[in-house]
Amino acid sequence: MPPHTADTVVERVAEALRAEILSGAVALGSPLREEAAAERFGVSRHTVRAAFQRLVAERLAVAEAYRGVRVVSFDPDEIVALQQLRAALEGEAVRIAGERFGAAWPEEVLAPAVAVLDRLGRIAAAAPGARPTAVTEPAVSGSEADDGIDWLEVERLHADLHRAIVAASSSPRIIEAHDALGSELLLFLLHVRPHYTLEGLIAEHRELLEAVQQRGAEAMREHLAHSTELLLES
Repeated sequence: MPPHTADTVVERVAEALRAEILSGAVALGSPLREEAAAERFGVSRHTVRAAFQRLVAERLAVAEAYRGVRVVSFDPDEIVALQQLRAALEGEAVRIAGERFGAAWPEEVLAPAVAVLDRLGRIAAAAPGARPTAVTEPAVSGSEADDGIDWLEVERLHADLHRAIVAASSSPRIIEAHDALGSELLLFLLHVRPHYTLEGLIAEHRELLEAVQQRGAEAMREHLAHSTELLLES
């Protein structure tokens, strides 16, 4: 088999497993069985091992000596460590943007984040049983309030919103480092999901977009600290 064809098969297997992990179809901490995956996808165990290695490189899975490969699960130390890294990158990005633009960022800089919020708003409006929700209403878990919503798409847009804020810094190294979080960030947002309604998520991030312009890195750190607290208490 030509190298490029083999690589395509590996990515096909990795993509199928990646989608299942990020959708929550495969539980966090679950073992990934090489033999079962090879049979399921009709590929060799060598191909499956290569696919598993891609998931490990993306920090969606961990490989342990004598125990095989399992889907990652965030323990409290890992949650704190990831949020500290995000605070460092996103907080510094916001600080740089504030130095460049002051307390009111240009419309063209805000446009990507605003577009994401608008897309989230359309998803909320199209959801079964959608109704106007006041920001002050008590939060209900996503599974109770937002049944029928494509939460994987919401998570991707949630990540895109934070990337758009980081991109406002125009700092290539910070943007690159934040982009490298990639799939790990999406998996992390899978943990956050039960704590929000979609309407609540949108309202909080509209407020965040205003707050980072006014209060800079402090507002971003507070935002991330809030989600960290929710996860550590759950």
